[in-house]
Amino acid sequence: MARAGSSFTGKHMAGIFVGGFAIVIAVNMLMASIAVGSFHGTVVDNSYVASQNYNGWLKQAAASKALGWQAVPHRRADGRVVVETLAVPAGARITGTAEHPLGTRADTPLTFAPAGQGRWLSDETLAPGRWRLRLAVRAGNQAWAGEADLR
Repeated sequence: MARAGSSFTGKHMAGIFVGGFAIVIAVNMLMASIAVGSFHGTVVDNSYVASQNYNGWLKQAAASKALGWQAVPHRRADGRVVVETLAVPAGARITGTAEHPLGTRADTPLTFAPAGQGRWLSDETLAPGRWRLRLAVRAGNQAWAGEADLR
């Protein structure tokens, strides 16, 4: 039996309706912010043009791998980038470009000077945040290219 004075009214239905939509909107906002905050990809201006370059990028990656060179970058507290190399010949030249994911900051070109024992130090600094570093190592007529994430 229903108690007197406790009937389900339009106000109750409106409260359930508004509350349900509030929950759906809150969950959607949370999921969207997590998706945008965790995106690690790179945005290209024209995906068709990028797809035309794909086979060339694969050939370049295979040629870089065949050299056996390795380059591992790290960002120091002062914002300068240190690249530790292995098997890179003496007299090599290292350059790079730091790109911020999603293009929120302008690309930063980097030049590196030898710091001894297979280490190279950038002349420029990077602002705090997440960066995608594209490195190019050249020694004579040999070229190596690679990418790494910096946080």
